[in-house]
Amino acid sequence: MDERADVLVLGGGVIGLSCAYYLLRAGRSVRLVERGHVGGSTSHGNCGTITPSHAPPLAAPGVLRKAMRWMLTPDAPLYIRPRPDPALAAWLMRFAARCNRRDWWASARAKGELLTASRALIEGLVRDDRLDCGFEATGLNYVYRDPRAMEADRAGLGDLAALGIASRVLDGAALAAEEPALLPGLAGAIHFPGDAQLRPDRYTAELARRVRELGGIIEEGVTVTGFRTEAGRLVGVDSSLGPRDARDIVAALGPWSPLLLQPLGLRLPIQPGKGYSMTWSRPALAPRAPMVLREHSVCVTSWADGLRLGSTMEFSGYDTTLNRTRLDAIARAAQGYLREPAGPVLREEWFGWRPMSVDDLPLIGPVASTPGLWLATGHGMMGMGMSAVSGLLITDLLCGRSPCVNPVPVSPGRF
Repeated sequence: MDERADVLVLGGGVIGLSCAYYLLRAGRSVRLVERGHVGGSTSHGNCGTITPSHAPPLAAPGVLRKAMRWMLTPDAPLYIRPRPDPALAAWLMRFAARCNRRDWWASARAKGELLTASRALIEGLVRDDRLDCGFEATGLNYVYRDPRAMEADRAGLGDLAALGIASRVLDGAALAAEEPALLPGLAGAIHFPGDAQLRPDRYTAELARRVRELGGIIEEGVTVTGFRTEAGRLVGVDSSLGPRDARDIVAALGPWSPLLLQPLGLRLPIQPGKGYSMTWSRPALAPRAPMVLREHSVCVTSWADGLRLGSTMEFSGYDTTLNRTRLDAIARAAQGYLREPAGPVLREEWFGWRPMSVDDLPLIGPVASTPGLWLATGHGMMGMGMSAVSGLLITDLLCGRSPCVNPVPVSPGRF
């Protein structure tokens, strides 16, 4: 391949890699540039759950009032750090306007379609391309200490069922029998059999392997320094390795999308939502299936050689500090549910930003104001789970094929 490709993909996280994979399968030549290492940023430290059960959007009735109360609680699951930030204030106003039943249901319906389609695509991709990434169709448990919290969530299972998302309620005794890693005396769980898990670092590494095998070029350590247009059309970028040209450019830049695309005149309604995780060597008694410790919104996943605890949504801009208060809250929450809440060796403490759009839906498709530019960003906390459908949808749209899912709810033009 010479310096020009059919498609230039900006960003080597799970979304960018998925876009590159499906474009190559469609016969396009692809070059992907990543300023760090592929899969090394937002895709690296998440819990690796593939969860159609997470279709309900963050913008729900009452959530903003709860967030305001939590502003003075730095270890709360959802935390907005008080500070003067006009961009965040504008984002919160648009977010608040969507905290109603009508908009919640519209986002949940579209998000559920994306997650369900991507869940099936990922399993097929892992099987057919033989990706060694620890994929397991184990389902997922929402686990509860408080019976009242469990009953409140049970009331919403009808909405999920209407989206085609199955569930099963376990009382305390049934939960104890199915999951011996949990402490006794818990209220119960809601089991989502359609969910799954994988190792996110291995999945992105395997996607990168397949992209290269299919003829794609991946360039790591490349910084994009500018954009080049001709006759109003985007035709390439300037980079630390020189110009990179393409007929079409897909921006899969995750939480950095608003900053990096601003020179093109784009004002994307995306805020960086900071999340944390702690990874341990595997304890002797680890959970059989991934779970969410529901009262604290802490996700727990275990693999053959490790245990990961992940949680929190923190709106603090592009703050690069590792907040000990947030990490301690994750560890403390696990102690209230798990017999062995940590493994023998702490391997990593991590944070990463998620690209949070105001309606909790990604932006996938062409940018009308900038011909030649396509977006695949704004996936919030669901980047891993929506990765495959995002890559296939951008390929369908770019190649003029019938789209795999309805593209209207995720069109960049809606903003």
